[in-house]
Amino acid sequence: MCADVMVAEDDDKQAELIRRYLEREGHGVTVVRDGLAALERVRQREPDLLILDVMMPKADGLDVVRVLRAESREVAVLMLTARSTEDDLLLGLDLGADDYMTKPYSPRELMARVRTLLRRSRRPGPDPVVPPEPPALRVGTLTVDPARHEVHVDGEAVDCTPGEFRLLAALAAEPDRVFSRQRLLAELHGFDRYISARTVDVHVMNLRKKIERSPRRPLRLLTVFGVGYKLTDPGGRGA
Repeated sequence: MCADVMVAEDDDKQAELIRRYLEREGHGVTVVRDGLAALERVRQREPDLLILDVMMPKADGLDVVRVLRAESREVAVLMLTARSTEDDLLLGLDLGADDYMTKPYSPRELMARVRTLLRRSRRPGPDPVVPPEPPALRVGTLTVDPARHEVHVDGEAVDCTPGEFRLLAALAAEPDRVFSRQRLLAELHGFDRYISARTVDVHVMNLRKKIERSPRRPLRLLTVFGVGYKLTDPGGRGA
């Protein structure tokens, strides 16, 4: 599965290492050295994946992903950082990154994560046999349309990151079913991931800001304490 991958990394050795591993797997690679160049290139031609270092000149990686998500760009983002505290990791995810790796990292693990992100986010190519579009999922006045990658609440469009959309679609496919954090993490990243289940909590927090009238008193996306989360129709519960 060849893809168009952009690497935003100001360390020449790291950039060259990542390029070699990506090209070894058949991907096309573009390397930029600062955050502003990354933004400019993505706006010119959106890649399938952006591998984004946090500490860069002109604009750091956090600023880059913040701007991209504000512009509703859905490019998959894998962030790289020397920062290792949980707060730093969650901040990147909170801004809309799809995955996060701390330095130093194993190139083999990096490629595994690249493959996982590309499987989940790469645009489908032409196919002589066109499969039927998956139906829209409706839970009360919330609609999740997988075919168009759209979410509507009370008729209003809601912008979601790829990770938020996958999580919401999984919940909407089975309303009122309680999903554990580990099950939702598998929907986001697959079972072969080594990443904190707090990732799910961050996505849920962000989704509540978008689909709930009062995020602190959610009526749709509910916590089932000690178990996980479920999506329900507040109107159907008489709320």
